[in-house]
Formats: sequence, structure tokens, C-alpha cells
Amino acid sequence: MSLFRKTTLLALSFAFAAQAMAQQLPVPPSLAAKSWLLLEMGSNQVLTAEKSDERLEPASLTKLMTAYLTFAALHKKTLALSQPLPVSEKAWRTGGSKMFIRVDTQVPVEDLIKGMIVQSGNDACVTLAEGIAGSEENFAQMMNREAQRLGMNASSFRNSTGLPDPEHYTTARDLSLLASALIRDFPEEYKKYYSMKEFTYNGITQPNRNRLLYIDPTVDGVKTGHTEAAGYCLISSALRDKRRLLSVVLGTVSDSARASESQKLLNWGYISYDSVTLYAKDQAVATLRAWKGAQSEVKAGFANDLSIAVPKGYAEKVKSDFVAEPRLIAPIAVGQKLGVLKVSIDGKVYGEYPVVALENVPLGNIFIRILDTIRLWFN
Repeated sequence: MSLFRKTTLLALSFAFAAQAMAQQLPVPPSLAAKSWLLLEMGSNQVLTAEKSDERLEPASLTKLMTAYLTFAALHKKTLALSQPLPVSEKAWRTGGSKMFIRVDTQVPVEDLIKGMIVQSGNDACVTLAEGIAGSEENFAQMMNREAQRLGMNASSFRNSTGLPDPEHYTTARDLSLLASALIRDFPEEYKKYYSMKEFTYNGITQPNRNRLLYIDPTVDGVKTGHTEAAGYCLISSALRDKRRLLSVVLGTVSDSARASESQKLLNWGYISYDSVTLYAKDQAVATLRAWKGAQSEVKAGFANDLSIAVPKGYAEKVKSDFVAEPRLIAPIAVGQKLGVLKVSIDGKVYGEYPVVALENVPLGNIFIRILDTIRLWFN
């Protein structure tokens, strides 16, 4: 099952849950912003959102996609941290925030990454884009393909920086998909770069514009953005007691406002909800009969820990019931849906979560298949 499909199924299940428990859900805060969303990353659960599907200009939040593709190139070994990339005149002349690299010089990829993330350098982004894709135009095509793969269906990218363009837009929901994918897919890179508070290049020291890094020790990222049209934006993530929340706040009126509104949203999420782990990664929810297979049973469970956020005080009232698909017939592949886990709280439906095969079950030999066919006639 694809990541997008899993995320979609979880999102649908939580939407269903929200309707069923409307009377029990905590009252979310109202923010001085155009749009916002709070995500419980352990379960991909949206705790609250406002105008999260409204198309808005992302400004420098765009750089999360530039970083995602850069980290992907490093993992594919088409790029190396120590590799020097040439600075073109286009990169040097790009307006907005800069890391102040000089034209016709070469800058190591790792310095460009720090310049992009900490200093929000547009010149660093263009240099990385040209180094990865040959041109920023080609890189923008890569950004759009990756956005589709991640399920960011309401986004369009035209550059690597977030500089204004009528066809450059996204939504709070899409940005939550991007930021959570970056944290999940590149945890070491995220930990290494996004909590850096300052970076010095070419004799110029610039601070990270994410104010929450300085005032909340549990916040370890993610990215700020600002243009006149976009307002002041901030995607922030905090890790408290092994529980990660991600907030997206778009269109506030000031640098201080995006920090205070984001802090308000994060604090509300931690105060209002508890996290409950129902099953650990690869823990068997059930062992099911597998017909016509090389083995007669298959273990069903979750590819990752299944943790859900529940309103404060309701953790002890969580109940779950597994409902298997009828007649599971080989071949069965890892990740194939085998049933659903129905979760209720205090007797009310809260969500349904797909349970998948934890192992492959290849087709059995001819004798097993014939015997099981006969058994199925009477079963």
C-alpha cells in the first residue's frame, strides 16, 4: 500500500472520528492568522484546522521542498555534502534573503544546505536547484512531481525559493504533508540542520528566524516564511515526551505574531490531547487463516506504531475491535490490507485503521491449492 493511500485512509478515518465525537472534542483556539493546522505526527491526525485547504502563497516555506529533494539526492548519492557547486550569476542576483555567496565561486553542498535552512538564502536554493537538476526550471518540475507523490494535490511550484509567482501556491494541509514527510523520511538531516540557531558564511553571521527555537526547548524546527502577500508564516514542530506535534500557521501580521500563535497552537495540542499507543510496529493484531498459501497463516498488524490522540481524560476509555477481510487467499504481500481496527471511546466510534499483512505468503503448491479449494467449498 502506498504512503499516500495509507495517509488518505488515516485522514478519512479521523474525519469520521471527528464527526462521531463532536461533543467530546476539546475547543480549539482561534488564531490571528489566515490559515492553520495542527498535526499529531504519530498518527497523522489533524487535531484542529482552519481554512487549511485555502490556496495561499508559501513564501520561504517552499524551501522545505527544496530541502526534501536535496536530502533525497544525498541519499541517492547523486550529490555529496562535500561536493562544491558553482554559483551562477542567476543565483547570485536572486533577490530576497541571502547567504551572500559570490558569483563564479564554488560552495560545498553542506554550506548551501545550512544557508538555505538557517539563513533562508535564496541564492543557496538556486545554486542547489541548478546543481541537482541543471536549471531552476527543471528543478521546479521535480518539485511538482514530488508534490504529487506526497499527495500535495493543491500545490504548484514555480521556483526553489518561494519568491512570488501567480502560479506558485500551496495550502496549510499540503505543507503539513511536506513537513511531516521531511521529518519522517530524513530524520538525521532534520535533527542536524533544523535546530541550528545561527550560521556564519563569508564572514556574515545570521540567526535562524524561527523564534520558537530560542524560547521553547522542545521545538526543533521547522521553517519561517514571509512576503508581503503571504504575511508572516511559520511551520514549527515540537517533541515532548516522545510525542511530536507539527503546526502550520500562515498569514500572521508580524514575526512575533507567527511565533506566539504557533506556540499557542502547539501548547493547546499537548494540553488538550493524550497520545495512546494501541499497537507497536510489527506487533501482530491477529494471526489469520491464509488459504492456498505456502503457509496456512499470516500475521496482521501495522507497519508503524499505531498511536492516536484522544481528548484528555479519555485514554482509559479507548476500546478496539479487529474485523478481518473474509477468505484471505494467497498470494498475500506485505502491506496488503487484511482488515480494519475499529476504535471506540466511551462507546462512541472514534476511527477505523487499516490492518495490513506483516509477512508475505506465496502461493502454495498444487496439492495445497487443490486441498484448500475443496475446504473452501465447505467453509
